[in-house]
Amino acid sequence: MAKINLLPWRQAYREEKKREFIGIVVAVVVVGLLGAYFWVSSVQSAIENQNARNQLLNKEIAKLDAQVKEISEIKKVRDDLLARIKVITDLEGTRPVIVRYFDEMARAIPDGVWLTKIERKDKLVTIEGVAESYNRIASFLRNLEASDWYASHNLISVDAAPSEGDDASIFKMTVETSAPVDPLAEAAQTAGGAQ
Repeated sequence: MAKINLLPWRQAYREEKKREFIGIVVAVVVVGLLGAYFWVSSVQSAIENQNARNQLLNKEIAKLDAQVKEISEIKKVRDDLLARIKVITDLEGTRPVIVRYFDEMARAIPDGVWLTKIERKDKLVTIEGVAESYNRIASFLRNLEASDWYASHNLISVDAAPSEGDDASIFKMTVETSAPVDPLAEAAQTAGGAQ
């Protein structure tokens, strides 16, 4: 027997296609949502990993900063020690010269002159003292001028000191120190420099 379908077949076909379309749309939306979820979670995981790496790097940077600070402090201590060593070696090297300066000064002081203060800063020596008369101060200056160990001198002040005597004077002067040049050493240095 032949089958006759009296139902609206076009309507059923449309309904079938509509269900298929809705199924496909739902599947695409579900797949899109799952893809978005996995993408967001992977990005979030990458951000967390990067933050952890940043924290680790910040800790390492802090450690290195502390080490750099410690190294700079050690360098400062080292520089201070080297400066002290240089001062000590300079003092040890100039010890005989300083003794010679005082020896020459003692030889230059005439009778009737007393020194009350001697102060040395680099090559400049400031001398304060008392003299029985102005002639004694002039004699002291001439004696210093005649010495090879003292260069230029400058008389700063001379004031009367009646408490020390009738013609007594208090004086203050500066003298520049200079070590005498040994002619043999200078000739050897000149000959060595010429070669």
